[in-house]
Amino acid sequence: MTTLRAALRLGAGAHPAALSCLLALMLGSAALPVGAAWCTKLLLDEIGQGPDAQLGRAIRFAVLAAALVALATAANRLVSYLTAVVQNAVGIAANVSLYARVNAFLGLAPFEQPAFRDRLMLAQQAAEQAPYTVVMFAVGSAQSLVTIVSFAGVLLTLWPPAGLLVLAVAGPEFAIQLALARRSARATEQANRFYRIRFLYQGLLTDLRAVREIRLFQLGEFFHGRLTGALRRTGRIELDARRHAALVSAGWALASAAVALIGTVTVVAAVLRGDLTLGDLTIFLAAVGAVQSSLSGIAAQLGEVGASMRLFRHYAAVVHGPADLANGTLTAPPLGAEIRFEDVWFRYDQDGPWALRGLSLSIPAGRATGLVGVNGAGKSTLVKLLCRFYDPQRGRITWDGVDLREFDLTTLRARLGAVFQDFMCYDLTAEENVGIGRLPYSPDAVRRAATEAGVHDRLADLPHGYRTMLSRSFTDEDGETGVTLSGGQWQRVALARSLMRADADLLILDEPSSGLDAEAESRMNASLARVRQGRTGLLISHRLSTLRDADRILVLAAGQVAEAGSHDELMATGGDYSRLFTLQAGGYRLATP
Repeated sequence: MTTLRAALRLGAGAHPAALSCLLALMLGSAALPVGAAWCTKLLLDEIGQGPDAQLGRAIRFAVLAAALVALATAANRLVSYLTAVVQNAVGIAANVSLYARVNAFLGLAPFEQPAFRDRLMLAQQAAEQAPYTVVMFAVGSAQSLVTIVSFAGVLLTLWPPAGLLVLAVAGPEFAIQLALARRSARATEQANRFYRIRFLYQGLLTDLRAVREIRLFQLGEFFHGRLTGALRRTGRIELDARRHAALVSAGWALASAAVALIGTVTVVAAVLRGDLTLGDLTIFLAAVGAVQSSLSGIAAQLGEVGASMRLFRHYAAVVHGPADLANGTLTAPPLGAEIRFEDVWFRYDQDGPWALRGLSLSIPAGRATGLVGVNGAGKSTLVKLLCRFYDPQRGRITWDGVDLREFDLTTLRARLGAVFQDFMCYDLTAEENVGIGRLPYSPDAVRRAATEAGVHDRLADLPHGYRTMLSRSFTDEDGETGVTLSGGQWQRVALARSLMRADADLLILDEPSSGLDAEAESRMNASLARVRQGRTGLLISHRLSTLRDADRILVLAAGQVAEAGSHDELMATGGDYSRLFTLQAGGYRLATP
């Protein structure tokens, strides 16, 4: 019931004015078919008097019946529009709430869990359907109730058992629809994983970043086959549920038809005996049809509500679920001394391997610290913890002696600038791609950051300068196709984005020159050296030449610090750093004959 009330509140509160007008119009129009049917009965009764019929009375009944039908038709058109207004408002309100909650997650854990992503997809579906379905069920049931009550007197007057038989059929139909709804919701949940797989392969077959490899390695048929398999799996699950629903519903429809047939035969016999008129037969048929239709409509909507509410649990679980990380209350101050990892242990899953094993290290303020390690050594995990995308299971990370968990995350992250190895290329203008590093931004600040990153000239030379759309998938506001950049140019755009935070205390650079040629790398390193002056820098790179000028270099191995020192000190020890540097340097030497 709590979930049902939440859906009803969400649906009713989306557009109260439109919903009130819709309810009033539907209730008011519910009596029109009754009036039209009654006027038709009176018309037929008048015509049935033969020579004694009065033309004026017959015309009045005909005109009144036609007018009521016209009003009902016009009301239905307005109902359709108001229904669309309510549905649109409910969809917007539900999605706004859902993505506000998604945006409120402080870390990365929910987004790296397949179960959560499945739940989120179901929540998206429920956001579109459940609140609207619940509201329309309430409004539709009220309208159907008016229709049933209006025609009930007709049935009881002409043949009292008809009303009881119709109600006897309706009761089990409600139970059947609820059972079918549960089965339908289970089918949706079962098919959801294959829907996500389907969307994955649909995206791969059309994504500009993927089509190059798909064409080169001739993967089209491979991914198309995977897509076809997912489509067939989802289709099979859905069709099984629909076939079952169709068979059950068809069987029960025959029972409803049998009730209508029994009533019709009884009333026809009464007409032939002269106990009832032809008009009585007409309104009886209209009453049976309207009551059965209204009850079936309520039952069908009840089934939809049942299915929607089962899915709405996923929406409620996301929107009202617990926070992924506890936010602190302290304002993060400027970094004065150091950031410390104190015996930090971390793993991504409860039963998974440890990514960090008792890691202890210091990142001194105002100095550049390099981070080296083979793949899987824990470098990316260290950065995630430093940005507080996760919290360690053991140990703590301190900012001038204060645990990061004590700080309000907004103030902490405002003191960080970062270029991640898997940086984003946004389908935005060049100015926006840089400027979103610090909102709101000024054009002058964007150009300064782009200049520091060495990408200003390239962006300024674009067809519309900084207003050019950096995308081949979307057009700009004028409908013009955008442009794309090279990998190295995109990397410099990402660097410029991080440099928008000119006052950030800690600058994290994860492989900042991996996509650059030797000349561009040299310029980038010189630029980074200038940018880092007076700021704390954490440099992560497999290209060890990038780290030579770091004040201190840390070598990670198996989630721990294996070596620490300056470049010269580490080269003198002959450890892993010296070995790796020598291997890389050897690749640049030309063999002499």
